[in-house]
Amino acid sequence: MSITDEELALTAAQAGAAVVRSMWGTSLTRFAKSADDFATVADIEAEKAILDVIRTARPDDAVTGEESGRTGRDGAERMWLVDPLCGTRNYAARTMLVAVNVALRVGSTITAAACADPFAGEVFWTDGVHAYVRRDAVDEPLTPSAESRLVDVNLDPPFPNAPDFLAARLLADPGFAERFHPRVVSSTLAVAWVATGRRAAYVTDGRLRDSVHFASGIAVCQAAGCVVTGIHGEPLHTGAGGLVVAADRETHTALLEIIARAHR
Repeated sequence: MSITDEELALTAAQAGAAVVRSMWGTSLTRFAKSADDFATVADIEAEKAILDVIRTARPDDAVTGEESGRTGRDGAERMWLVDPLCGTRNYAARTMLVAVNVALRVGSTITAAACADPFAGEVFWTDGVHAYVRRDAVDEPLTPSAESRLVDVNLDPPFPNAPDFLAARLLADPGFAERFHPRVVSSTLAVAWVATGRRAAYVTDGRLRDSVHFASGIAVCQAAGCVVTGIHGEPLHTGAGGLVVAADRETHTALLEIIARAHR
């Protein structure tokens, strides 16, 4: 293992980001995944580039890819989680709000992760202990801040806790508008932004264990010192599930209070 896991995550995410950039604005073939979901040729080619990097360096590791599914030994201790293009609808509509996500789970812990913004030239990453952003080969530590009061809310399905929890109710609560300002990026890039101070918080429903979409962003936020729980404040991946990521404890507490009030 001549390359560390964190550098491998960075390298793989950057390889995927390069493909995403190169195919930007082209005519994209779409592949239906369900009645209301699709991948593009950019998703598929970016995932191939990522998997080539990982398999060359770690041929014995298992991989779960958004487009190619799971490969590798059953029960493998080391599992890479890959989302080659988070925000496919944005990308297909020529909107540059997308992310390339690569994370490594060893046992039950994410030990390395990278979330690349292909168009800003930034990669948010962690070695499982510290969190950084890499720009032009220079790393800077990430520092969360709630100063913006911007809260990104995921309004995309599935909603496994409906009707007991609906993100739209959070936005409709008067207390939310008094304290925060909603944003909807529709890419898990917004999760990593909480670690940078560009968002005060992020909220979503969903079952997120081993999620190729969320694993890297969650790991970056945890390493940066954000408060990360389920939608009712329970430990991550327990209870109802979902995700509340906040820059600080005060913001997290306020959001949990609004969620509880909005769903009485």
